[in-house]
Amino acid sequence: MASSCLEFNRCNLIPLSLTSLCACQSRSPSSSSSSKTLILTRPLSFSKSNFRLLTSRGFLRVPRNTFVSRNRFITRLARPELDSVAGDGGKEEVNKSYNSLTKDDDLASEHQQKSSQLKKRVVFGLGIGLSVGGVVLAGGWIFTVALAAAVFVGAREYFELVRSRGIADGMTPPPRYVSRVCSVICALMPIVTLYVGQIDVSVTSAAFVVAMALLLQRGKNPRFAQLSSAMFGLFYCGYLPCFWVKLRCGLAAPALNTRVGAAWPVLLGGQAQWTVGLVATLISFSSIIAADTFAFVGGKAFGRTPLTNISPKKTWEGALAGLGGCIATAVLLSKLLCWPSYMLSAIPFGVLNYFGSLFGDLIESMIKRDAGVKDSGSLIPGHGGILDRVDSYIFTGALVYSFVKTLLPLYGV
Repeated sequence: MASSCLEFNRCNLIPLSLTSLCACQSRSPSSSSSSKTLILTRPLSFSKSNFRLLTSRGFLRVPRNTFVSRNRFITRLARPELDSVAGDGGKEEVNKSYNSLTKDDDLASEHQQKSSQLKKRVVFGLGIGLSVGGVVLAGGWIFTVALAAAVFVGAREYFELVRSRGIADGMTPPPRYVSRVCSVICALMPIVTLYVGQIDVSVTSAAFVVAMALLLQRGKNPRFAQLSSAMFGLFYCGYLPCFWVKLRCGLAAPALNTRVGAAWPVLLGGQAQWTVGLVATLISFSSIIAADTFAFVGGKAFGRTPLTNISPKKTWEGALAGLGGCIATAVLLSKLLCWPSYMLSAIPFGVLNYFGSLFGDLIESMIKRDAGVKDSGSLIPGHGGILDRVDSYIFTGALVYSFVKTLLPLYGV
């Protein structure tokens, strides 16, 4: 009986154009000589050692040290010919070969997708970092308006998560008009904080208005779940971010010992630009970025023990690496900027930044987990939504402001 395998290195490959092709076929089917010609639809090469590919005449055995360039196309040629194989053994072998090609193709596609995603994350991450750095240095109304815009988008994402199927199945979300009003109120809170200096009365008044709107809504019975989710939205998306305005713009005492301020151009504000609020905000932001980076790298390299069920990818090893990176960054920048004046104060400052960022990250992960979504939005390519990027900062601002205002003598100057 003639052999059902054609040695690939004994075939002459003839590349044809896409318009002139049908399927794979073998010329001289009745000939048993070693000189055979195999016609393919396009120039292809293959990479599986001892891999057999089914054609209308049988198998093609691919030799070692060859390269595969178009797996998906070849599998589509090979699969339809399955029924022409004689015997169950041949079918089983073709199935294994087909599954192997499909698996390799999926892995290559997944690797390419991850590389593209990583490139997007890096490019947009650098762009966001530079933009945020410029906004922090500018301070004043520029910082406040930028924060208010981020707060508005974040509040919209929060209320969309509350309305998602995963959460809404177990509770009644607030009406859409209440969600929109709450988003606008949250966006106005940082601006009120800048020009009034405190936010407590405004938050209380806003909460009263929202509660009355829920209680007096027509056609539906108000539910406690609506009230609680709306009140938490005002607190989470509006009240807490205002502490960054109080920190950056409210602590206007000059950082007298900062050497950078002495050399700062007069056109950009001179030494008066470098206040305690600016220095504390820069160190805090940098520490949070370091914490996220070290936690990610440490978790990838050494992560074994899960930290919590809320975020399965977080590990104790990554958390410890993030803590170390956050403290080291806080101490290093404190030494460079000569603030706070007591270097030992930089250690608890770094610890506070880390636990604030970790807690905020876990809170947002819990909300997304209940909502059944991976990202809070899709505004930033490669990063998700605004809440996905600022979750580590939401609680940290209040902790840092309280630490500097209450525990540091003379604000650390």
